[in-house]
Amino acid sequence: MSRKLALAATIALGVLAAAAPAAAQEAPPAAPQGRQPATAEQRAAYGRMDALTRSVFWAREVELNPADAEAGVGLSQALRELGQFSEAVTAAEQVLISHPANIEAMLAVGQAHIARGQGFYAIARLEQARDAAPRDWRPLSLLGVAYEQVSRHADARDAWNRALTLSPDNPAVLTNVALSMAAGGQAAEAETLLRRAAAQPGATIQVRQNLALVLGLQGKMAEAEQLIRRDLPPELAEQNLNWLRRRTAAVASTPPAGGRTWESLQGG
Repeated sequence: MSRKLALAATIALGVLAAAAPAAAQEAPPAAPQGRQPATAEQRAAYGRMDALTRSVFWAREVELNPADAEAGVGLSQALRELGQFSEAVTAAEQVLISHPANIEAMLAVGQAHIARGQGFYAIARLEQARDAAPRDWRPLSLLGVAYEQVSRHADARDAWNRALTLSPDNPAVLTNVALSMAAGGQAAEAETLLRRAAAQPGATIQVRQNLALVLGLQGKMAEAEQLIRRDLPPELAEQNLNWLRRRTAAVASTPPAGGRTWESLQGG
């Protein structure tokens, strides 16, 4: 079975998984005066800010104390969200110099490598995190994505199955499995898993938008549109719907001999 996850699911995800901007984001709290580290309350408040604001805040905290693990991980996460993947890796690896057992930093390294499509380089740190925290589902979930990116499909499924054993019906893990299935041409099976993920209390906008993606690419545009418009502002919703309409129209005009597949959606 062909599994071009990076070309199929990831490209589509780039369009459909964008979350709606906050309607009225709260103003950043006052920055700490002088050269004192931020208090726990200030850190919590900045943690709710946008990625750019957080990157500036955490960079200042790291400058004040390069061994501050929380600040280093926070900086890595913000940089990753801004698309600065190499810098995100560097920030997280800096934490591991002074805190070699820090699980959050290991995960941040893995997330940054995966985000830039280089799962191979994520595997060592994520396996280290898995071994150090055997009851934590997160390293296993991320490992599944990293393995998938390097075509270790059996290892990916094993990692996700273990993650679901630790955290049954976890929407993030179910979504990863579903996107793998969708990229392999199993859209109907992916839809079933994404419906299950979307029904969980912890399901995010991204889970529902991935469900909309799978529905739309199967031609179920009415339900896909309902999900998209429910979560996204009108401009972004219209952009995503236009993307889906173009893809479904392209498939309908040139159906592959074996039926509709995700590989046929990669062009354009």
